[in-house]
Amino acid sequence: MKRKFQAQLRIILSFLLLLCLSWFLILNTPPALAQENTVNYTLSDLRYRDFANQDLHGTSFAGAEMQGANFRGANLSGTILTKGTFLQADLSDANLSEAFADRVIFNQANLTNAIFTDAMLASSRFFDAKISGADFSGAIIDPYQVKLMCDRAEGTNPVTGVSTRESLECP
Repeated sequence: MKRKFQAQLRIILSFLLLLCLSWFLILNTPPALAQENTVNYTLSDLRYRDFANQDLHGTSFAGAEMQGANFRGANLSGTILTKGTFLQADLSDANLSEAFADRVIFNQANLTNAIFTDAMLASSRFFDAKISGADFSGAIIDPYQVKLMCDRAEGTNPVTGVSTRESLECP
């Protein structure tokens, strides 16, 4: 009985020590700093705006309307695009790696040679988008969208060297 009590006491003390250590780490962690020179475009009307070749890394475009906007060659890596609309936008040669782009409309957009590696693209739509040379390696995309894109997937991304069909894991 005494050994059982000692074992339970050790478990409780270990748990309390772990809890104290966790609180110490949480309270002594410096707050995350906002990135310098980033603009928050959340819920903005950016139709037909020109963002060509701009470094927009880490910027938020959540819920923004970007119909016909020019993002050719832009760095959109690590951006938040949730519920954004890129209808007929030009994203050719853009870097969207690690972008959080769930529920985004890319219909009729030019995605030629765009890089979407490790992007979150769940519930996003790509109807009639130009995807020649786009790299979707490691991206999370709805299977139905992948099936539709595989029907027109062609080309190889000039930066990553990965074919569009291979990145979408087309049969």
